[in-house]
Amino acid sequence: MWYYNLEQIKNPKSMEINNVTYPSTIFRDSNTLTSLGIKPMRIVTVDSRYYHNGAYTVDASGAEVVGTYAGNARSVAMLKTGMLSKANSAAASRHADIDWYWTRAQKGGTAVPTNVANWATALYSEHETIKTAIAALSDLAGVIAYENKPHTETRKVQNDDGSYHASETTTHTRHIDMTTFFTVNPTKAVDLGFVSLVAD
Repeated sequence: MWYYNLEQIKNPKSMEINNVTYPSTIFRDSNTLTSLGIKPMRIVTVDSRYYHNGAYTVDASGAEVVGTYAGNARSVAMLKTGMLSKANSAAASRHADIDWYWTRAQKGGTAVPTNVANWATALYSEHETIKTAIAALSDLAGVIAYENKPHTETRKVQNDDGSYHASETTTHTRHIDMTTFFTVNPTKAVDLGFVSLVAD
């Protein structure tokens, strides 16, 4: 995107400047654009998860023109309602994966294995913890922090043959939405490369 004479130019086009018509190909030549006063432009938008677009301003004082939307914060109450809905859906999907154990037992089949019953108890507990944390959020900063909590993940280095190094590891930062983050997931395949995930 470019900017010239108060105009935002989204796509290359022919330009008439000082009674001279220039072909659209000038947009491939940064030197020509500079000599004509056509500047590159970018637009800064808000994070739509948390803000509505507000007033729009343009700063054309530098070599690059920057258009910026101010952010109007979304309702914290509405955001929390959405967070709770996400948490409930995440919990329900995990329970649905193991509910058949209880259905089978109720029909006279094999009793629910102890480890599965323990998973269910842990899921209920984590769900309640998440709901309590969401209820305690009082401002937008808290909402953003809870949905984007930084963690450090440590993983084993993978060898060329697909196996994992016995001791060599790497770390990187992950930002996790805590509304849907359950440590208990009985149907998830074992990740042989995983070492740890620690909240920062």
